[in-house]
Amino acid sequence: MTKAAQLRSLMAKGAVAMPGVPNASMARQVERAGFDAVYISGAGLANSTAGLPDVGLLTLTEVAMLAGFIAHAVKIPAIVDADTGFGGTENIGRTIYELERAGLAGCHLEDQEFPKRCGHLAGKRLVETEEMVEKIRAAVAAKRDRDLLVIARTDSRSLENFDGAVKRANAYVAAGADAIFPEALLTKEEFRDFAREVKVPLLANMTEFGKSPLLSVQELDDLGYCMVIFPQSAFRISMKATDEFFRALKKSGTQNDWVEKMQTRKELYETLDYDPAAESWPGYSRGENVQRPTSNVQRPTSES
Repeated sequence: MTKAAQLRSLMAKGAVAMPGVPNASMARQVERAGFDAVYISGAGLANSTAGLPDVGLLTLTEVAMLAGFIAHAVKIPAIVDADTGFGGTENIGRTIYELERAGLAGCHLEDQEFPKRCGHLAGKRLVETEEMVEKIRAAVAAKRDRDLLVIARTDSRSLENFDGAVKRANAYVAAGADAIFPEALLTKEEFRDFAREVKVPLLANMTEFGKSPLLSVQELDDLGYCMVIFPQSAFRISMKATDEFFRALKKSGTQNDWVEKMQTRKELYETLDYDPAAESWPGYSRGENVQRPTSNVQRPTSES
């Protein structure tokens, strides 16, 4: 069973909680904590890797590489934020090809104009519905694994009101989207009503400090959502902790007061499945976590 098929099987049983991660080490922590899937935040990749804001500045090549490290570090399925698709309709086939080759179980594409903005900020601009419809059609046509999830995100709630968001979502469903991600819904009732109006798997974004209320996975499951992401929660916690540590280290000149708060060397090695006494790292000797694309994979027709 592919990871995409694995994710679809999980979704059929109820809402799948997906903590967001910016790197493979955190993804391993998500897996060890018992989660069944992981989310790769576009904001997290840009913020943590390049020190850049979430405005679509990473390239497809960079995102595919970074997301691939994460996808191959764990056995659970991962989906990734693909922003606006890294170009126009003509680029979408290449985007799906690279992300699928990198081991992702799915991705979401949004209907903002480039340069995009965080979905919970003002100043967003949307492409025309038909342009997004064409992107979705191109994405679906480019899939080689038919279970790969093409998730259409709509940012239209804040610009075209709730009814406009529903209208766009249903147009995206008609174009072949496997799931819909309604960004920045304002109330629990809107999450409920959206699920009543859009009859495909739905993704809920539980990001902090945004426009949406923070609902539990169980609440969202009850409302009819199949995926629940927490894009930046772990990153925000880690950044808060390291900020406090650096200030303390600058002031005192020693880390002594922080040692008990640290992950130990042993705990890190356990997270990485690494035994320094072994002759080789088991991930390499068993061929795990280092998957590579095969040479006989055919590129989509749009690239020829």
